[in-house]
Amino acid sequence: MAAQSLTPDLFSPNRGGFASPDTLPTRRTAGVPQAPSDALPALPDPNADLRKRQQTPARPGQTPTNQVPTYGLPAANGASASGYDSLNRKRLQPKLYPGQPKPKRPVGPGSPVPPATPDRTLGPPRIAPPPSETAHKTPVPPAMAGNVPGQPLRRRLKLDEDSFGAVGDYAGSFLIKGGLELSAGYDTNPARLNKPVGSPAYVVAPDLLVMSDWERHALVADLRGSFSGYTNNMPATIDGFASPSPVEIDRPDFNGHVDGRFDVSRDLKLTSQFRLRLATDNPGSPNVQAGLQKYPIYASYGGTFGFDQTFNRFQVAAGATVDRTAYTNSKLTDGTVSSNDDRDLNQYGGVGRFSYDLKPGLKPFVEIEGDTRVHDQPADRNGYFRDSNGGYAKVGSSFEFSRILTGEISVGYSARNYVDPRLSQLAGFLTSGSLIWNASGLTTVKFATDTQIAETTVPGSSGVLVHTYAAEVDHDFRRWLTAVGKFTYGTYDYQGQNRNDKTYSLEGNLIYKLNRNIWIKGTLRHDILDSNQAGSSSQGTVVMVGVRLQN
Repeated sequence: MAAQSLTPDLFSPNRGGFASPDTLPTRRTAGVPQAPSDALPALPDPNADLRKRQQTPARPGQTPTNQVPTYGLPAANGASASGYDSLNRKRLQPKLYPGQPKPKRPVGPGSPVPPATPDRTLGPPRIAPPPSETAHKTPVPPAMAGNVPGQPLRRRLKLDEDSFGAVGDYAGSFLIKGGLELSAGYDTNPARLNKPVGSPAYVVAPDLLVMSDWERHALVADLRGSFSGYTNNMPATIDGFASPSPVEIDRPDFNGHVDGRFDVSRDLKLTSQFRLRLATDNPGSPNVQAGLQKYPIYASYGGTFGFDQTFNRFQVAAGATVDRTAYTNSKLTDGTVSSNDDRDLNQYGGVGRFSYDLKPGLKPFVEIEGDTRVHDQPADRNGYFRDSNGGYAKVGSSFEFSRILTGEISVGYSARNYVDPRLSQLAGFLTSGSLIWNASGLTTVKFATDTQIAETTVPGSSGVLVHTYAAEVDHDFRRWLTAVGKFTYGTYDYQGQNRNDKTYSLEGNLIYKLNRNIWIKGTLRHDILDSNQAGSSSQGTVVMVGVRLQN
């Protein structure tokens, strides 16, 4: 018995009748990549001569009995509205966004573009094209994508999540952002006296941020300053000291640093930092001389030069530090000048950190620091030799938990020994850290703590052990309306003099963002200085309203 011939109707789901070639499961769709396994070899059609005779037109008056009937829907009835259908008919073209390039001509019958090589995959044959990478996503504006028609291609801008943040300007490969805050208000006790004396106040605060945009290496400059001015001078007598001229209490404050990184290799980097701090003694501090006509200004500047080496998960970072602190002379209300050369000093030291990447998001470390302080004058104004050697050791960890809680925290011990035997060792518990908790999409909580050993001019006191703790809560009522609450607590331990000062500061800010360039800001702050020395405690309230201009 002869075997049945292999014809295309055997693959039709409607065997027993004639099916349209478009209903065959093995029909290819033009332009859709398919694996070679879904293709069948082309077979000769034994009914080709029969169909050719069937296409012969009937004579007039004769009924075409040999015509093959067709059933179902015509070819390409359910084709989409773009590209080509199975009859090679061009359909409607898709709508394009302004500046969007035209798509390439689809591959199909009659197209001059050669068909693409079918994708070869290990899985089953692909019967539909993969989903677009830009599906269900907002199209990127041509200006941000850098492909505006008629303009040369440029670097694509980075997405900015802050819709009211400063945009900045590019100067070559550097991104520059600048701002200026102007505010005015009233301070009930600007000099932090035991008996408050108020004055109208104004603040001018510029800032500048410069960041490099290089594939390797990095350079960042962060410069921030402020000037606090008061229209009313202090009374002619302060703490019982008679002065023939009024006392000026205007205070400048500047804090800036420039950080650089040179990538020698993937695992070795050279690091450096240049820093500058320009300020005055805090009002109410015992270091402030009696009878001052104007607060003396000090400048503390220096640098750190080191390296950062990575050995797989183990990382070593070390650097040498050099710093200089210098004071201007004090002008007294009686017209004389008092020298502050005994407060000028140089500090030389080194710091090293050893860390291990225990797992993603957790990196414990050990940090050790040592330094020596050398004053320009061996003895100060009270006859004490204040040259000293000291340092600290601390252990901690940096961490990142699902980007909800990130930061670094450490604990340790700090100590300093002085040349003068009359000055006892200054030592104490050390805490340092900075945490950021993203409580929600609208609320962020920040916490910071720091410990320092500061110099002092109080006779018989080795120095000041300063502990500072700060908490801040930021909440966005709207993208353009933000409330900020801050609380700061600090302790000042003047070792050897049995003096302990505590400071409290409670501050609230309300920021209204008109646009990326103009913000309106209101501030209310209350400061408290609580001292165990009689007549040294004080309080003051500050109310300020201002505007911030940025670019």
